[in-house]
Amino acid sequence: MSNEYKIAVLLPTRGRTAALDRSLIGLLEKADDLDSIQVLLGLDTDDDVGIAHFEDQLQAKLDDMGVEYTAMTFEPLGYSRLHDYVNTLAKASSADWMFFWNDDAVMETQGWDTKIVKHTGEFKLLAVHTHNDHPYSIFPIVPRAWLDVIGHLSLHSMNDAWLSQNAYCVDIYKRIDVHVLHDRADLTGNNLDATYKQRELLEGNPRNPRDFHHPTQSMLRMQECDKLNDYLKSTNQDSSFWENVKLKKQDPWERLRENDTNKQMVQFNIRTI
Repeated sequence: MSNEYKIAVLLPTRGRTAALDRSLIGLLEKADDLDSIQVLLGLDTDDDVGIAHFEDQLQAKLDDMGVEYTAMTFEPLGYSRLHDYVNTLAKASSADWMFFWNDDAVMETQGWDTKIVKHTGEFKLLAVHTHNDHPYSIFPIVPRAWLDVIGHLSLHSMNDAWLSQNAYCVDIYKRIDVHVLHDRADLTGNNLDATYKQRELLEGNPRNPRDFHHPTQSMLRMQECDKLNDYLKSTNQDSSFWENVKLKKQDPWERLRENDTNKQMVQFNIRTI
């Protein structure tokens, strides 16, 4: 089935106005082909500030730009269920690529959409350059086939880690020449607001079943890697990396370590599968 658009921008947002405008309008202004982009916004039903801003200001700006957009409302799920927002937005999209975007992200590359589209047809997780070239794809870009194969994109609020670890384990991670400023409070000092302060971070306590590193969460990612690898095999692509991981012949984090040029992952104990 063909998709109507080339790129779907998935953007849950809460309580931000100026930052959201700067992020989304700036992203669209740096695109080469607005007709090929679909924007999907996620807003909480109790976010009176955000909804009013969208209806009174942002909607008119998007209309003026002529971009296709959809705003979906959610009963508040909180940061710990960020993946549920993104999965729902993704399932409502119709695009070759799904681009996870943040209201504290600033696109720096003109023609970013063209750089993504050139990889259409590849079953890869694409990664942009951002804050010291973190080895994860902080703003993941995934092909539609990923959603079709797995049935969702992520099962944890740490969407970037979830998708990146899976991509590394089946050797389909690819960095592209697109640069993004992540204007997050702990990185730049900006956007230190209630949305940031009230985040529930589920990492650092592996005894908690909801923690990213709990064995149950790791097992779910292994199951997804099996599905991703089956897809690679069914489409005559190299599936040997994950097969060798399971045979204990391959370090699943070899590529991650190669990409961790600034040693940003040394703080975590990434266990081999």
